[in-house]
Amino acid sequence: MTLTRIETSSVELLVGGMTCAACANRVERALNKLDGVTASVNYATERAIVTGTGPDLADRATSAVDKAGYDATVRDPESADELAEQLTIKRVTALRRRLIVAILLAIPLMDATIVLAAVPSLRFPGWEIVSLLVALPVVTWAAFPFHRATIRNLRHRAVSMDTLVSLGIVVSFGWAAVSVLLPGASSTGSHWPGLSSIPLDTGALYLDVAAGMTVFQLAGRYFETRSRRRAADVFGALSRLATPTARVLRDGVEVDVPTGQVVKGEIVVVKAGEIVPVDGTVLEGAAAVDTSVVTGEPLPRSVRAGDPVIGGTISTDGRLVLTATAVGAHTQLAQMAAVAEQAQERKARIQHTVDRVIVWFVPAVIALAIAVTVGWIASGAPFQQAIGTGIAVLVIACPCALGLATPTALMVGIGRGATLGIMIKGQDALEASGVIDTIVLDKTGTLTTGELVVEHIDPELLRYVVSIEHNSEHPIARAVERRAEAEGIKPEPVTDFEVRPGQGAVGVVDGHRVVVGNLALLESEGITAPDAEERGAGSIVYVGVDGRAAGWFTLADRLRGSARAAVEALHGQGLRTVLLTGDSESVARAVAVELGIDDVRAGVLPADKAAVIERLRADGHRVAMVGDGINDAAALATADLGLAVVTGTDIALKSADIVLVREDLRVIPDAITLARRTRQTIHRNLIWAFGYNVAAVPIAAAGLLNPLIAAAAMSLSSLFVTYNSLRLRDFGTEPDTEPDTE
Repeated sequence: MTLTRIETSSVELLVGGMTCAACANRVERALNKLDGVTASVNYATERAIVTGTGPDLADRATSAVDKAGYDATVRDPESADELAEQLTIKRVTALRRRLIVAILLAIPLMDATIVLAAVPSLRFPGWEIVSLLVALPVVTWAAFPFHRATIRNLRHRAVSMDTLVSLGIVVSFGWAAVSVLLPGASSTGSHWPGLSSIPLDTGALYLDVAAGMTVFQLAGRYFETRSRRRAADVFGALSRLATPTARVLRDGVEVDVPTGQVVKGEIVVVKAGEIVPVDGTVLEGAAAVDTSVVTGEPLPRSVRAGDPVIGGTISTDGRLVLTATAVGAHTQLAQMAAVAEQAQERKARIQHTVDRVIVWFVPAVIALAIAVTVGWIASGAPFQQAIGTGIAVLVIACPCALGLATPTALMVGIGRGATLGIMIKGQDALEASGVIDTIVLDKTGTLTTGELVVEHIDPELLRYVVSIEHNSEHPIARAVERRAEAEGIKPEPVTDFEVRPGQGAVGVVDGHRVVVGNLALLESEGITAPDAEERGAGSIVYVGVDGRAAGWFTLADRLRGSARAAVEALHGQGLRTVLLTGDSESVARAVAVELGIDDVRAGVLPADKAAVIERLRADGHRVAMVGDGINDAAALATADLGLAVVTGTDIALKSADIVLVREDLRVIPDAITLARRTRQTIHRNLIWAFGYNVAAVPIAAAGLLNPLIAAAAMSLSSLFVTYNSLRLRDFGTEPDTEPDTE
């Protein structure tokens, strides 16, 4: 008997039309109903990962999403990020346009209708008709996104927050139109029982309710849409790191081909100054490879025949011939992108809690409003009073405050953070900030400046060294020139200058043959290296003159002056600190001792940094990661909370939840405190919004509130949420004026 192996495949879809987490759950359920299909839908990135069998998997998946009432297209890796960005910009622009129009019309409408309804002497002939016409574009064109989503959901027998918003707007405006156009149908000459003595026949009062709900909900949707695209930014930034073409040796001829067409085992040529296109092993040549963009190492790494190199690094001073060992999705850079994507898919948003509640809250409120209306009619109340009571229930229960609770606090918290050098990119950061107990700190470019400094060098030795290095483009040369300039030493003319790729440089200075480089260079020149030990966080460079060892000096990546204070502040917040670096154990330990860091993880390869974070999380820790290099991207995304310093590369900033713009590292504890304060504000807002509905709905159902008072109560609830959020403007610490130096 022969068993046929069933091949599985995956397809990634871009899903449009989702407005809340309930929508994502609905799409996911529709996909998982397909035979042999497993799907995961991410609301934040608006993507669906579908795994299944059969050549028609993509067609079946897109058809299922379409039948669920949403739009789906197969994601093309070459153009998807640009297309998604364009669609997001289009949506944000459309929402902003609708919001501006709604505000410009709703503010005068709400003021005028309340005043004219309450003070009959100020009314003019046809004032209600004018109010109706002013409100019409607000409740139709401006509120169209809510109506469209409601209609789509109803077609598939589903509800969401959009349903209640749309229903409240339609019923309020509809009753106002009936009251204005058919005054006899709503006029009783009576007054509303309870808290108000405004006559029932002022039907235009419902217009400000409809307009106000539209404005508040559009504002929430606008700010949410602006922030939702952040989760997907990491992928495009990672892709841009790889060089688009590679120089491949085919039939003895160097040919430029797209990097994606390089085959494992092919010979790849990399010239000085070029980006290594694939992971490989050096066959010929030697060079100093700048790995800082991938490994975070401050010093270029010398490579020669037999040594591995990583795609995305740069050969600074030599020609390399490589054998491709990993290409395409198998390169270390591509794997980092995959890890970052998986980490992003894992994250949740605090707003999802609200959306889950809406699943039962919306139908419950609609059912209650209908039941209240029927109950009042059955009890013998006038029809228009029963309708008004039902509207009051809908209006008082409308989740305006619920919709504003998160975006207003987020908006104010982000605004205040921007003035303090803290950029909070979304709600994930706030959710994670309240639970972290461990903070992992990258060394190079984060705790250090990323700028090499020459230490422990004799002035006479420096004269020789700066003369040689003045002719080099190596990062060490820049450090030597800065030290010489500070000591007033100028380079002298050099003859017979020669760069030894991956080793150093040689030349003749004032008649003396000078050698500056590593141990390999001294050995090749027949020079016995002097005894030297690493000092602190420094690395050693040797100098030989006229065939003899003349001395050595150290290069260090200078610590930021505010690093110790930042670590102390983090300890004051009860956080455990961990130093994570690709640098050597001795260098890392020296930095940790100087700063008082609790734990050290040194010599960690780029792909392993995320694994270290995962191990800490597996041990029960809630982890925050602070970094700046591309090698930190996956770790930043894997951590519960990712923070990137502004000096970091584009990918690190896109992977992080919080971006730190202020150079003073004390911004790190400030960022955590602000994120926690913003999170607490959101939680207080949500508690108030839910509590308000629970308390107000029974009062409205009892007929003790007319819709005007209900609208005012709704507005006051929203104002409370807004005021509570505005208190975040008072957050801040006095900036320290001490310069960020050693």
